[in-house]
Amino acid sequence: MSKKLYRSNRDVMLAGVLGGLAEYLNMDVTLVRLIFIILLLFTAGIPLTILYIAAAIIIPKSDVYN
Repeated sequence: MSKKLYRSNRDVMLAGVLGGLAEYLNMDVTLVRLIFIILLLFTAGIPLTILYIAAAIIIPKSDVYN
């Protein structure tokens, strides 16, 4: 079975993108969020923000409600 990336229904702060990415990578969602915030603060934040918004639009919502 192939692994697919979905926005999370369980670990949602804004759109569930980082929660879904954490589930896909089998990582703790808090660690993924911290990495995202650090990248946002110490690199070019605007392209990363645009990428997050695009991912929230493109990545489908998960059907699993755990």
